[in-house]
Amino acid sequence: MSATATGGRQALQYHTLPAQEAAKTLNSDPEKGLTSAEVNKRIEKFGRNELKGKPGKPAWLRFLLQFNQALLYILLVAGLIKALLGQWTNAAVIWGVTLINAIIGFVQESKAEGAIAALAQAVTTEATVIRNGQKSRIPSQELVPGDVVLLTSGDKVPADLRLFNTRNLQVDESALTGESVPVEKATIPLEADTPLAERINMAYAGSFVTFGQGSGVVVTTANATEMGRISQSLERQTSLSTPLTRKFDKFSHQLLYIILGLAAMTFAVGLGQGQSWPAMFEAAVALAVSAIPEGLPAVVTVTMAIGVDRMARRHAIIRKLPAVETLGGATVICSDKTGTLTENQMTVQAIYTGGQNFSVSGTGYNPEGEILFDQQPVDLETGNFPSLKACLMAGLLCTDSHLEQKNGNWLVVGDPTEGALIAVANKAGWNQSQMAELIPRIDGIPFESQFQYMATLHDSHESDARTIYVKGSVEAILGRCQQMLNADGQPEPINRELIAQQVEFLAEQGLRVLAFAKKAVAKNQNSIEHEDIEHDLMFLGLQGMIDPPRPEVIAAVRACKTAGIQVKMITGDHITTAKAIAEQIGLERDGKVQAFEGRRLTTMDDAELAQAVESGVVFARVAPEQKLRLVEALQSKGEIVAMTGDGVNDAPALKQADIGIAMGGMGTDVAREASDMLLTDDNFASIEAAVEEGRTVYQNLRKAIAFILPVNGGESMTILISALFARDLPILSLQVLWLNMVNSVTMTVPLAFEPKSDRVMRQMPRNPKEPLLSGTLFQRIAVVSIFNWILIFGMFEWIRRDTGNIDLARTMAIQALVAGRIVYLLSISHLGNSIFRKLRGKSASISDGKAMALGILCTVILQILFSQWGVMNTLFRTAPLDLNQWLICLIPALPMLPVAWFVNRIDPAE
Repeated sequence: MSATATGGRQALQYHTLPAQEAAKTLNSDPEKGLTSAEVNKRIEKFGRNELKGKPGKPAWLRFLLQFNQALLYILLVAGLIKALLGQWTNAAVIWGVTLINAIIGFVQESKAEGAIAALAQAVTTEATVIRNGQKSRIPSQELVPGDVVLLTSGDKVPADLRLFNTRNLQVDESALTGESVPVEKATIPLEADTPLAERINMAYAGSFVTFGQGSGVVVTTANATEMGRISQSLERQTSLSTPLTRKFDKFSHQLLYIILGLAAMTFAVGLGQGQSWPAMFEAAVALAVSAIPEGLPAVVTVTMAIGVDRMARRHAIIRKLPAVETLGGATVICSDKTGTLTENQMTVQAIYTGGQNFSVSGTGYNPEGEILFDQQPVDLETGNFPSLKACLMAGLLCTDSHLEQKNGNWLVVGDPTEGALIAVANKAGWNQSQMAELIPRIDGIPFESQFQYMATLHDSHESDARTIYVKGSVEAILGRCQQMLNADGQPEPINRELIAQQVEFLAEQGLRVLAFAKKAVAKNQNSIEHEDIEHDLMFLGLQGMIDPPRPEVIAAVRACKTAGIQVKMITGDHITTAKAIAEQIGLERDGKVQAFEGRRLTTMDDAELAQAVESGVVFARVAPEQKLRLVEALQSKGEIVAMTGDGVNDAPALKQADIGIAMGGMGTDVAREASDMLLTDDNFASIEAAVEEGRTVYQNLRKAIAFILPVNGGESMTILISALFARDLPILSLQVLWLNMVNSVTMTVPLAFEPKSDRVMRQMPRNPKEPLLSGTLFQRIAVVSIFNWILIFGMFEWIRRDTGNIDLARTMAIQALVAGRIVYLLSISHLGNSIFRKLRGKSASISDGKAMALGILCTVILQILFSQWGVMNTLFRTAPLDLNQWLICLIPALPMLPVAWFVNRIDPAE
């Protein structure tokens, strides 16, 4: 094989070669492709078709970057000053706790980034190839030079290809060349010095097919592709940064400046009162450390990562992390109908042809069933139904799909609508492969959303002409027909009014209606273009099929309504069909289904459209480009919009939406690339589940704030007041570090694993502009902070006056604070609520609180070590407690119960 993609710039310029010579150079057959044995050899030689990005930061550097925080700079400097003062124990503890914090941050961040990166890699692109003479779909990573790849609208080009066949093929190469207009492709050889952007006979990896069809041979893969050479600009870096985390960062910096100011003031006032500067430095450090919520960033990171993992388990893969929090505030979900709200298991139930109505029995793709006329089975062999035969033939031959039986179940390989057409022909006794041999396909025009039809050209040995079969929307087909078949199979002038009545009749039953037509052309015609079917078609009939709603969707729509989320159906189907499905799944608003057609939307100005999109729940016959207007109209009303899409033309709407949701199964690569989230099962119920998880993530983060900040508030108030009034500190800086960096982590991280609340989907969507500290949350923090201050200060003064042992007083003050924290943590957690419900004799599940129970157990063990272990006594200047003293530490925790009840009334935790 000649020089190809071996890792560097390709030595051979394939755009200069004729297509057949390029394939020959690669030892490839354009008709049969490569053999399996040859593919295995080339995978060993060239490796997998994956971009090898620049190596990430080494672990040691990522660990050092954990110290790149303003707070840790303060702690490291404080430890240095302690060391210079000869207080080596204090310095060692400060540095040790700083090290522990860095280790915890490193481990949690690595896990979070690893989880998100793994999900990103789980979203694989597939390619259609010809191998061993058979067409198949494979992961694009398995491509090798010499593979023959087939392209169609919506595909992402998986490798650099030399094209040898194109049909209206247009490719968006903007990511590579910067050219915003799709490039019309051809197959002619080009000059050697042709610029990359003008190489119309090449298709480059990473570009997207926006229109038409084509095929080509792989000339380079992986990093040897043109895109691979500039892959650094395309590398998808795993990022844990979201609007919420940035809001946390901003809040932390603002708080840091305030605390440094207060610490400096405390230091200056103390010196002015004649106190020693080492004592005031201790007070300033303690104040700074006590007021900063060191554990909060780690909790935010791990909570986000857990939310992403939970969503993935419920078939929603997050591609862009901000979608996790945005989902929690979604107010409108705009959903496709077919396959998302419905089963995507189409079944033809009614046929209208030749002025006659036929019904069809059976469900799904199973060939068992019959075609009935006047409730009697139809036999196409003996019966006189020429128009029915023509209508069924068009549906059977004008298709790119086929049916397969696996494990006793019939499945469609391709489009579900085409599967239904093949199934009804099977019920009539016809076999698709046999018919394809008798009436072979010569050429075809693939379905494009902007044309709303598909056409195929067929030959027949029994005819002196060739036939074009066309299927598509009624509007697209009828306008091109001048005649129709009657019951005897004879042409007559088309009766558009009668056909429109039949379409309405079928649509009222919730059936999706397709129209069929044909046209005879010359025997020597070998290809067809759109111009060939602009007029003079013969109308053959209608087939009405139903795609029933998914049972779980009905419950999901109800849950969304309860949560204050509007659900709107946007579909290309007939308006009556769409309304019938909408009624079945419960999309009514104010007792009715308000529906608008795409044609009507085009006549509306922006103000009228905004009003229509607010009141309407069904938008039928909507062109993909109209989705963008609908999204913009909803956003102009202040809505947070989640929009589903699967086609090429859906990409602008997906990008514009606050959460773009692509279909993982039926979606095109273009739609996936534009989306924030993928549905692996293409099911609306998974969107509702993702919203539920998004709300749970935000709720758990809010719980973390409500838990951590009151402790910082109580500590800082205690130290500030003691320092300003020249009193002994009830809690030292090292003890604050223990509480904030060890105790807080063990108690707060379990909040990230909190299960969803029963009420999470009964609340209205939150305002995305809501500040980090809302009014009620601030009140909660203030009340609990004051209680913590009273608890610490009161216990410290009581024990010091009673025993005269200041170390004992500080130890008991800390243990009392931790006891109060445990009670408060239970009051805002699922575990605590379940326990309280059990105590009141109500049913509740405690099993979901395992993480919380483990966190509390670890906290208790650590606190016992904190006061009872001699090493800890030396390091943190604590004193061991006897049983009575332990019991005394538990007493102040009891008043936390009414305090927790009060703050939960003004600011519910769930």
